[in-house]
Amino acid sequence: MDWEDLRHLAAVGRIGSLSGAARTLGVDHATVGRRIAALEARTGLRLLERRGRGTALTEAGERVASLAFDMEDRVLAVERLAQVERQPPVAEVVVSVPPALAMFMLVESLVELRRVQPSITVTLRGEASLVSLTRREADLTLRLQAPSEPTSVARKVGEMAYGLYAATDYPHGPDGDWSLVSYDAGMDRLPQQEWLLAFASGRPVGFRSNDMSILQPAARAGLGVALLPCFMADGDPGLRRWSGDKPPNRGLWLAVHEDLRRSAPVRAVGDHLAAVLHRHRDRLLGL
Repeated sequence: MDWEDLRHLAAVGRIGSLSGAARTLGVDHATVGRRIAALEARTGLRLLERRGRGTALTEAGERVASLAFDMEDRVLAVERLAQVERQPPVAEVVVSVPPALAMFMLVESLVELRRVQPSITVTLRGEASLVSLTRREADLTLRLQAPSEPTSVARKVGEMAYGLYAATDYPHGPDGDWSLVSYDAGMDRLPQQEWLLAFASGRPVGFRSNDMSILQPAARAGLGVALLPCFMADGDPGLRRWSGDKPPNRGLWLAVHEDLRRSAPVRAVGDHLAAVLHRHRDRLLGL
């Protein structure tokens, strides 16, 4: 039985659709369907069925996918072991971080790391969503919350402050008639978004986006008041920070899979990122 066929079935079982599995695996929709068809031919089981406008796993498909999850975990564990033990002369370390931190603080600092660790190539992925260290979607993650995966080892490496910002010529103060520049509704459960909506007390939302780097120029253009990280907005000459109420700080957590703690390249990159955040702690706190 071909493991690749099982891996494609597991991806469908985990994500819930052929198209989603294809995006995750980096293949096209037809390849996923062909792999599952090959597995059906080998097992004699019907694993996939059409439901409405989409497809879903049958009961047999769900049972096989569940077994494939366990196999996938074992394969990934072997890959992590090999990554630690072989110590290649040139190593790639994949780091998943919030896009704003990547853009405004971390990219430039990697010049220092490159100077002292020329054998390490860092792949820095600016991602707002959580990624799985167990599934090897990254080697390190920097997030605003501690990881929930039991196999992750995390340390708190700093705190990040937010502030209310408006264009320098925005006509209204905090007690005036102002509107919001806000995340879209899909992010209403973020702690900083919950605070903003409570503080706004029903004021209208004039503009929404799912990307903080879009919210900042929207506020600068005068579309309304935005809640932004202080390290990102304090240096913007087109914005001014409102005094008064401010939301609680968010912690910054650096996490690695427990199997990769002994990897020298991963440890070097993690230590570098922690040092950079410590060096910029006042800036992160908006001081």
